[in-house]
Amino acid sequence: MLNRSNVSDNAVVETEGRNQFLPVSLKLAGLLLALCLVPLVTHFLDRGNYVLHIFSTVYLYMLLALGLNVVTGFTGLLDLGYVGFYLVGGYTAGLLMVRMGLSYWFALPIAAIHGAIWGLLRGAPTLRLTGDYFAIVTFGFSELLFRIVKNEEWLIGGPNGFVNDIPPPVILGIELYQYWQQYYHILILLLVTLIVVYRLQFSRVGRAWKAISQDEEAAQTMGIGLYEYKSLAFAISGAIGAVGGAFFAQFQVNISAGVFEFWESILILCMIVLGGMGTIRGSLVGAAILGSLGEVLRILLSILKLPADSRYLIFGLILVLMMRFRPSGILTDNPK
Repeated sequence: MLNRSNVSDNAVVETEGRNQFLPVSLKLAGLLLALCLVPLVTHFLDRGNYVLHIFSTVYLYMLLALGLNVVTGFTGLLDLGYVGFYLVGGYTAGLLMVRMGLSYWFALPIAAIHGAIWGLLRGAPTLRLTGDYFAIVTFGFSELLFRIVKNEEWLIGGPNGFVNDIPPPVILGIELYQYWQQYYHILILLLVTLIVVYRLQFSRVGRAWKAISQDEEAAQTMGIGLYEYKSLAFAISGAIGAVGGAFFAQFQVNISAGVFEFWESILILCMIVLGGMGTIRGSLVGAAILGSLGEVLRILLSILKLPADSRYLIFGLILVLMMRFRPSGILTDNPK
């Protein structure tokens, strides 16, 4: 016999869920609309193109932070070599477009696949490693790629890894080289990445990653395949990093090895630590803060006639203070 009280209770729960979902949807729609209107607002500013450049850079760091968070945040493995995938994507797209004349829209997915392959290749010998040992291997991986690109002129075609005159994307015969066009370009890439990472986090795969991050032995006892899920995390993280590198290559037009130094990995790591490791919101907020702060510090340091790399000292100080007073990130509810 049907229990009417249970039916009514379920109806109440469903109604409450809809009522909670509606405000969130409206907020997200409003935020997205505001982001889409940014180029229109900056059009009336004296340095509107520079503001759009900063926004595009921040969005790029958000995308990279989401990719690193898959391994470091969801799976609980400290990755110090994420810039290696950034490098792979940048040089894959750049060389395909310059040397082979390939369209950006073909080079982008190829760069993503190449990044995923390198993620699997790097992950294969590290599947049994955790903690400091895993971090050291990831650091060595990125340094190896960096030295090859920087010193092997025959491979890249230019000293110090220079690839010049990378063409912009083309849609219906229109070159997307203007700042407002690049703004929407990276915004779309970020939204697609955000949707993919969000769906993964709250799927069976995401729950398996969380179990692995908490206790690998317990996860394996519950039937979770450590090697399969770790390999998947490495591949997805590498693909996202490579997508960011492919965008960066055509956005900068000219790239060199110096852009992909080890400190770039530390900067992206600081972003997810600042916002809250293992959370999507934390990655986005941390990238927004440090990404925009980097541009502000670049201007201030030039006024003070200090080296641009001095900003890394400030980033390091921020990281130390976070580890001391808010080790779980600014968006977490359980500071230690």
